[in-house]
Amino acid sequence: MLVITLAKVVGELVGVEEWLMASLGASALLVFVLPGSPMAQPWAVIAGNTISAVIGIAVIGLVKEPLLAMPIAASFAILGMFVMRCLHPPAAAVALIVVLGHVTHFRYAFFPVMIDSILLVLAGAIYSNMTGKRYPNRPQ
Repeated sequence: MLVITLAKVVGELVGVEEWLMASLGASALLVFVLPGSPMAQPWAVIAGNTISAVIGIAVIGLVKEPLLAMPIAASFAILGMFVMRCLHPPAAAVALIVVLGHVTHFRYAFFPVMIDSILLVLAGAIYSNMTGKRYPNRPQ
């Protein structure tokens, strides 16, 4: 609820109608329920979602046929996350959402995707501190 509220406020401040990304719920599950997972760590959540959005937007700009663009965007998003060491499963859906929504502005990758991801990570850190869980997970 905190992330949704803050994202809406930020969206209104900057005059952007899209202020929430659809896959945020799946990202929240990893951050709040499995905070020790490598796929729930800040770099994975923020970079994975953002990279996938950028790739999805680039693909839809190059491949006009959505049925072809969807698997290409998802595949390259997974490859991009693998190369950048930020695997985050819900992020593959971000690339698909971009294609299905015909999102063509790279701004979408930064707001709402990157900003929502940052807000989610911050909310996860606050929650973890309040409940005594360790997040982000620091290698020992």
